[in-house]
Amino acid sequence: MKQARAIVITGNGTNCEMEAAHACRLGGFDEAVIAHIADILSGEIRLDDFHFLNLTGGFLDGDDLGSAKAQANRLKNATVNGSVEKLVEQFTRFINDGKLILGVCNGFQLMVKMGMLPALNGDYLDQTTTLTHNDCGRFQDRWCYLKCDTASPSVFTKGIEKGIYLPVRHGEGKFLCDSADTLEQIEARHLSVFKYSDAAYEIPTMEFPANPNGSTNAIAALCDPTGRLMGLMPHPEAFVHYTQHPRWTREQLPEEGDGLILYKNAAEYVRQNTI
Repeated sequence: MKQARAIVITGNGTNCEMEAAHACRLGGFDEAVIAHIADILSGEIRLDDFHFLNLTGGFLDGDDLGSAKAQANRLKNATVNGSVEKLVEQFTRFINDGKLILGVCNGFQLMVKMGMLPALNGDYLDQTTTLTHNDCGRFQDRWCYLKCDTASPSVFTKGIEKGIYLPVRHGEGKFLCDSADTLEQIEARHLSVFKYSDAAYEIPTMEFPANPNGSTNAIAALCDPTGRLMGLMPHPEAFVHYTQHPRWTREQLPEEGDGLILYKNAAEYVRQNTI
């Protein structure tokens, strides 16, 4: 029986790879490999050998050209081990093979700047959205309530009835679209998977600090029309066990943290659809 394999890309400033790999294993993946981007560029590791790609949080290239922009340019133009194959071809093949990609924080920024999200027209290399500086003008490190759109096609959110509670830690998390039409399509097709909300997970909010960055329509997460690609600014890998909750010593909490369901759903999908 084939194993469900996840890959977590690290290097050039990421700092959440250990947590992401741990979340994949807890979620049910048989293997979670942490691979430096240099190993992929050298051809030593190929995305084709995996089922679930994790693009993690951090500060890619110091965010010197804007969050994840340098990495997006690199991945679009780099070749593998000096061959004629561009690395981006592995990404597009990975997507076309029906596999899963989850981008968290810096990884979400990378996905939108590469064009992998929202990919409304099926073109995963056409950028139509971005993530930019928080309205408050400074880095935010806090916990947020996220209302889930249960009509979303996202495979990661199966079984979430109202919402989840996750931490954010970013300076550039404000979601913007290139046009009103893009935003209208995102909302009409239920691609805005999570929105910053009140504590009851009922009403999306633009009020700071519940909405820590001023994102358009309070959008905290986005998926593509297939539901197999998703990005979010909050960190699901940072809440997979109750001891990661800020009030775990004062409240009776379930053993599993709210973020773990995303990885469990990913593992279930992989076993049912790609292996």
